[in-house]
Amino acid sequence: MLVIVKKNYDEISKEAAQIVADRLRRKPNMVLGLATGSTPLGLYKELIRIHKKEGLDFSKVTTFNLDEYVGLPPTHRQSYNYFMYQNLFKHINIPQHAIHVPDGMAHDIDGFCDWYEQEMQRFGGIDLQVLGIGANGHVAFNEPGSSLGSRTRVKTLTQETRQNNARFFKGKEEVPRYAITMGIGTIMDAKELIMLATGSGKADAIKAAAEGPLTSQCPASVVQLHRKTFVIVDKEAGAKLTGLYPGSWKSSFTLAR
Repeated sequence: MLVIVKKNYDEISKEAAQIVADRLRRKPNMVLGLATGSTPLGLYKELIRIHKKEGLDFSKVTTFNLDEYVGLPPTHRQSYNYFMYQNLFKHINIPQHAIHVPDGMAHDIDGFCDWYEQEMQRFGGIDLQVLGIGANGHVAFNEPGSSLGSRTRVKTLTQETRQNNARFFKGKEEVPRYAITMGIGTIMDAKELIMLATGSGKADAIKAAAEGPLTSQCPASVVQLHRKTFVIVDKEAGAKLTGLYPGSWKSSFTLAR
């Protein structure tokens, strides 16, 4: 695990974007795993800028998103499909057929989850997966207590998650009760991971994920077992890390590119 502490959100976003751009230039047909939420927005804006200003080519990329609400059509403004199109896909030259977002309207949800897993494998697996982290250590919709070996499946959303997401809807009663999510085991199959976090509200979660015990009560802690993980945080999110990561880590990271 490589922990990179940056000054602010803009620096986090640019650092992550440079990693993605580097991997894409090396492998134009890479398989990219994507996340939704406010944290990766800066990353996506920077990728759009690099695409438009520097010609970063997404024409051979295949993407897979982490999750989607069950029961929301792709055109719903709170669906993750809509989020991705508004904030990334419509601004870059990625083919429509190369985009994969879980289908929250699938008639056979379990069958779809099996297909999603198989589709990722058909493309050779995810090369680089972008992740956020919840204040309680959740990753995607894998809440505390989720199996660390879990695969893509339907999860019942906790009351806390539905309450936290109610701000995006007209009220908690409109927040879906279920979501399709990649499992922890699925995420760990990616060749590389980028976990992003910002703000003091994520400090406990980042400390638990990077330095705490490996436990299903902090699903993000499983990244400690991954062969190549970048944890990129601002000073506030990294404030409770006790193992202060020396500048040599950053230097070795730069050389490793």
